[in-house]
Amino acid sequence: MAKTSVTKSPESRKIFVLDTSVIIYDHTAIKNFKEHDVVIPITVLEELDNFKKGNDTKNYAAREFTRYIDKLSGSNTLQDWTRINGKSHGYFKIELNYSKKINTEKVFDERKGDHRILNTALYVVESNPGRKVILVTKDINLRIKAKSFNLQAEDYETGKIKTVDELYTGWSEIQKVSPEKIAAIYQKGTSPAKEILKKETSLPNHYYVLKNGSQSVLSRYNKEDETFRRVVKTAAFGVIPKNAEQAFALDAIMNPDIKLVSIQGVAGTGKTLLSLAGALELRRNYHQIYLARPIVPLSNKDIGYLPGDVNSKLNPYMEPLWDNLKYIRSLFSEKDKEHKQLNEMVESQKLVVCPLAYIRGRSLSNVFFIVDEAQNLTPHEVKTIITRAGENTKIVFTGDVHQIDTPYLDAQSNGLSYLIEKVKGQHLYAHITLEKGERSELANLANDLL
Repeated sequence: MAKTSVTKSPESRKIFVLDTSVIIYDHTAIKNFKEHDVVIPITVLEELDNFKKGNDTKNYAAREFTRYIDKLSGSNTLQDWTRINGKSHGYFKIELNYSKKINTEKVFDERKGDHRILNTALYVVESNPGRKVILVTKDINLRIKAKSFNLQAEDYETGKIKTVDELYTGWSEIQKVSPEKIAAIYQKGTSPAKEILKKETSLPNHYYVLKNGSQSVLSRYNKEDETFRRVVKTAAFGVIPKNAEQAFALDAIMNPDIKLVSIQGVAGTGKTLLSLAGALELRRNYHQIYLARPIVPLSNKDIGYLPGDVNSKLNPYMEPLWDNLKYIRSLFSEKDKEHKQLNEMVESQKLVVCPLAYIRGRSLSNVFFIVDEAQNLTPHEVKTIITRAGENTKIVFTGDVHQIDTPYLDAQSNGLSYLIEKVKGQHLYAHITLEKGERSELANLANDLL
């Protein structure tokens, strides 16, 4: 779709009022409204000012946005309409005024930033008769409150996939494959794909279970020579795949030609364990192994409320990652060389378990980088991580798109879903959705029934 010129009359252009949650989600959001105009309530700048210090992604977003606004404004005052970015974009301004007719802080009997932003949005409606004004926020409650005042409110749609129900799974089954072709893949390790796919097409690195009755073989589609290549259930640092999906995931993790892997699945399907085991098996190929996850404090509390120093505060969030390492260590006796190697890797920082924020600013060359709980990242955060990959770096994202722990993300707007939807079909990428829980019968019962 071609971008519309801003020579259109102001009445035909919409005005979007942005909430703080939109800026934290995507600090480049102001650029994504085409020819329409954007209003930033002064309260948003106040809230961003509170976020500017720190190493978390929200702190980075706050700093980058304020720098961009300062650059755009130049010598203009921010109460004037200022061009956003080129002739194909609209204008923006900072709005200080509140509605004279309605005071939402009195209505809700509470002074808070959300209510002041509502007051500003209502003022924009009052001062721009004839123009369509829309409040854009990732906060569901704020959208509901806005609509209760007859103010149109929408979610920020950039980076949001259409539906999670049709999210790419990365593997599928083909029935009624001739026994001869299945036997050929077993014997030779490869077979021409056209004979099996026939008129169907396949994405690079898509995995298949080729079946004929009780006979079956696991395979990966190789786009370069258009063949099916056999996937063998092999152990990685003592961890053995327990089902076809796990075998597919481990194959993608171990394949040196696949630089980017995503693994999606509910708790107990083995996402992080397989990733760590594969990285340990390939340890000689990389200078370091990073196992990281974003910190999402429980009950929306900051980690500052936890006792102790910084490490003590962070340990509870890193414990699930250490649990996987402890499990792999338990597969070996203290006399085994693998047991000693694990201890040495941790002590020498060949293997590093840390919060994702601690990775910022570090080089990602010659690194095997595992990002756990990636569903709690924004699309922009995922992009930032991948674009910093240097030579001989492999990145594995793991997570469950249905288990979101942050208030402004959902199954359609989180970074993991966005990655799967946007990067599928690239020859450097493979994705696997794990469906079978392998933690315990009790865990499977909870996932199925509760």
